[in-house]
Amino acid sequence: MQPLLRIEDLSIDFISEHSSVQALQHISLTVERGEVVALVGESGSGKSITSLSILQLLPAPPAVYRSGKILFAPDGEQAEDLLQKDKYTLQLIRGNKIAMIFQEPMTSLNPVLTCGDQVMEAIRLHRGLNKAEAKAKTLEWFTRVKLPDPAGVFNRYPHQISGGQKQRVMIAMAMCCEPDLLICDEPTTALDVTVQKTILQLIKELQQQSGMGVIFITHDLGVVAEIAGRAIVLYKGSIVEQNSVKEIFSNPQHPYTQALIACRPVNHKRGKRLPVVSDFLEPGSAPASAANQISKTDIAGSSSTLLSAENLSVWFPLKRNLFGKPTAWMKAVDDVSFSVQKGETLGLVGESGCGKTTLGRTLLRLIEPTSGRIIYNDQNLSALKGDALNALRKDIQIIFQDPYSSLNPRLSIGSAIAEPMKVHGIGGSEKERRELVADLLEKVNLPASMAGRYPHEFSGGQRQRIVIARALALNPSFIVCDESVSALDVSVQAQVLNLLNDLKREFGFTVIFISHDLSVVRYISDRIMVMNKGKIVESGDADQVYLHPVTAYTQNLIASIPKGII
Repeated sequence: MQPLLRIEDLSIDFISEHSSVQALQHISLTVERGEVVALVGESGSGKSITSLSILQLLPAPPAVYRSGKILFAPDGEQAEDLLQKDKYTLQLIRGNKIAMIFQEPMTSLNPVLTCGDQVMEAIRLHRGLNKAEAKAKTLEWFTRVKLPDPAGVFNRYPHQISGGQKQRVMIAMAMCCEPDLLICDEPTTALDVTVQKTILQLIKELQQQSGMGVIFITHDLGVVAEIAGRAIVLYKGSIVEQNSVKEIFSNPQHPYTQALIACRPVNHKRGKRLPVVSDFLEPGSAPASAANQISKTDIAGSSSTLLSAENLSVWFPLKRNLFGKPTAWMKAVDDVSFSVQKGETLGLVGESGCGKTTLGRTLLRLIEPTSGRIIYNDQNLSALKGDALNALRKDIQIIFQDPYSSLNPRLSIGSAIAEPMKVHGIGGSEKERRELVADLLEKVNLPASMAGRYPHEFSGGQRQRIVIARALALNPSFIVCDESVSALDVSVQAQVLNLLNDLKREFGFTVIFISHDLSVVRYISDRIMVMNKGKIVESGDADQVYLHPVTAYTQNLIASIPKGII
């Protein structure tokens, strides 16, 4: 029986006025019905380009198909080459026979349509249901992907729900027509571990019930072991290894595969320098040793308090009466008190929608608190206004969760990184600022020659490194990292975590590290705070909270971490 999908000798170049880049080189792979195949590789290795080429979503030009076929055979039909299909035929296939869950839900959802209308649109287009039937089907899927308050989310716009909830709306939209082939491009990146576990189980159940084939693109090797039967490893646009997941992780053959497995923080003690890909691929390099141990005392030069929150609350009105007075509130942050020591890394974890991001932004006065005080360096930050607050902005920075929406699409990345330097008077000339930008790009493992490129020319992981470089441009004393490594594959994640530790040791800045990945939080943090429904439910030493959680909520978070590879 012919495979559901067969890609034969696929090569794709990207052509511009001045250069040509080989994005894919002679890719050949198959996906059988009822099979989950994982595509693994570094950011920019060609994973997403492979998936986008199947649905013909690459803009051509600049994309040029040099060779190859993409043969698709749904429902036992004769295999047909998708590269030869016209636009109308492809529209009937997309979302119906082949569906895709995109990497960045924030930019994939239409901001002027409610979440419910966007899912209904797909159902009505491909299934021919009337409005009432489509709404019932949409609510059913919102329930199946574990969205809280499905009826409420149905009528909300994307900006009114959390990042993890937006991702679940995208998953419902992709799966509502029960496609033959589901392409998952980092579908659980924005999800906390408990919802991730639910979504992985849901995809597996649907795949087993319908015989659906799944291409699962991820940088999380724990997820690969949890869901996939076969793994394909991509490196610089070429397949370097493919085998069963069990064989790939128990006996990796290619040095690059060995590097991916070794880079995972879960395999290393807290603070120990993580090995990176170059340790395995460059002659003469050796994996990082225990000699590079980083301890809290290396980083924290002082035990004095840098920032403290006192009875901090942030409430958002849910309902208003006829006169506009709020009658119901959503308590995003509810009477929270804690302190952060100078040089400390404080990890903040919790489920999607628990208030982590709201708390982080409130500490920087990007969201105004409803009540309570924020004390920074013995100053009442909650009372600062105008020039006094603007002057302090240089010292306190944030790395946002979604890199694409936090970069100006009309500015080159070099200009984006240099902009805060201009505002705060860093660098005496344009030339000096260009040199500083080049140095920052090299520090986050991007060539300085890329400074003239625009955000859309980079992969998701590369964009994340750009916003990290921008946050570091002002040499801040305090940084809030809001899911700053969630979009990165494990190899680049290791580089960024090493970079943060190196910079912390060099400059002694303080970090609040927000993440849903508890293994990363445990590795990078000195202390961990666990948040649930706007409140801090547990806090303590990172190892103590991770290895011996006290509350049932924390125990559930730990139990939900994929344990496929250790």
